Amino acid sequence: MGSESMGGRECVRTDSDPASRVVPAALLEALRRRIPVAVGNPFHRDDAMSLMGAGDFRDGLQATAIADAEARLRRFAPVIARLFPETESQGGLIESPLRSVLVPDDFIHDGTSAAPVLAKLDGELPVAGSIKARGGIYAVLAWAEELALRVGFLSVGGDYDVLCGERARAFFSDRAISVASTGNLALSIGIMSAKLGFRVIVHMSRDAKEWKKTLLRRAGATVVEHEGDYVEAIAAARAEAEADPSIHFIDDENSPELFYGYAVAGARVARQLEGMSVSISEENPLTVYLPCGVGGAPGGITFGLKTRYGSCVRCIIVEPVSAPSMLYGVFTGRYDGANVNELGLDGRTEADGLAVTSTSRFVTRRVEPLVDGFVTVDDDSVLLALALLDEWNGIRAEPSAASAAAAWLQTSRGTGLHPDGVPGLSTASGPSMLWLTGGGMMPDDQRSRVLSLGRSLLGGDSGLPDGR
Repeated sequence: MGSESMGGRECVRTDSDPASRVVPAALLEALRRRIPVAVGNPFHRDDAMSLMGAGDFRDGLQATAIADAEARLRRFAPVIARLFPETESQGGLIESPLRSVLVPDDFIHDGTSAAPVLAKLDGELPVAGSIKARGGIYAVLAWAEELALRVGFLSVGGDYDVLCGERARAFFSDRAISVASTGNLALSIGIMSAKLGFRVIVHMSRDAKEWKKTLLRRAGATVVEHEGDYVEAIAAARAEAEADPSIHFIDDENSPELFYGYAVAGARVARQLEGMSVSISEENPLTVYLPCGVGGAPGGITFGLKTRYGSCVRCIIVEPVSAPSMLYGVFTGRYDGANVNELGLDGRTEADGLAVTSTSRFVTRRVEPLVDGFVTVDDDSVLLALALLDEWNGIRAEPSAASAAAAWLQTSRGTGLHPDGVPGLSTASGPSMLWLTGGGMMPDDQRSRVLSLGRSLLGGDSGLPDGR
């Protein structure tokens, strides 16, 4: 289907060639004006997973790689349990709880579906307290294993405890692992790398919170601060690693290890849902709200969930109105070549983990046909959602995580604009899952600050029943 006119307005082209796409003027205007939107993905394909299974998927994602990642994590479980005693009771498993969210009756009776609402509490993930504990820690373990196998003091199926010994630490100490991050990915990679003995170099953009820099330095990382945004930080980190062969750069924009580390969550969530007797089917689909920065975590989880559930799960990308980088990259077909600065947006937001102006090409191209829709949220709605999570359920999250709840509030109440020429985000009768991506390591003073900001909105014009 090509571009056509609707009352003089341009419509999206849905040709397979991204270069032929035209973004509707109404959508561009909404993005420029930072108006929250809730839109379907016109490039979604119901047959994407079957094409992948037939070996026809254009960018070569493999479900078998998820099983390989799970196997590697099992091999490393004794090492994780030894290095991080808080994981001993789970046998070295790094996983977060899934729990029901209790929504007040007057909210439900105001027109919202009474279908279950679930919260995936990645802020409670051991070791790093955020979703990045999945991909970041996995990427470090994959590199450590490769090095140890290469020099011969480790064999697959052998005793992985040797990686906790002095020989391994001495070997790793001659090498560095580097990363560029606004915070949470750096924490997961920095903490795990330092525990194994690697030197750690973290390039951080202007959006990174000071408390995250402090925690990294305490863990032994060298923190390199940049005046520019994430794009500048990652370019500097990449260049440094290219010039120094002792540095292994974990590239948030191009790392299969990060991607498949996140994807493992799909099967784990399925087991948790079965344990809660929550059935997922075509008649009772699961809708998952996934906060998105550069795209690795939500992209990997989308792939993991689609591998498990296919069309019975709907994956919604959530971004700040100041940084809708994946939405913009997909709709333009330019992926990482599209930067929201072109729209006059600066990427600045309280949801600092999502403060990314350009998305990952590796991820965006691969999950474009899998993602079902996009929601953008403003800071006030994020802070309000953060306060409501605390008030309703005692759930503590950081702003980036609360954006998932903000998106659910927005779409469940039909308050997200869908501009002319763009498909709306359809509602579904099944359960919703809010992927609360982090906040476990947030200092009390910072938590109090954002909670105070959110609570100040509770009595205002929130559009919720009784001023909530």
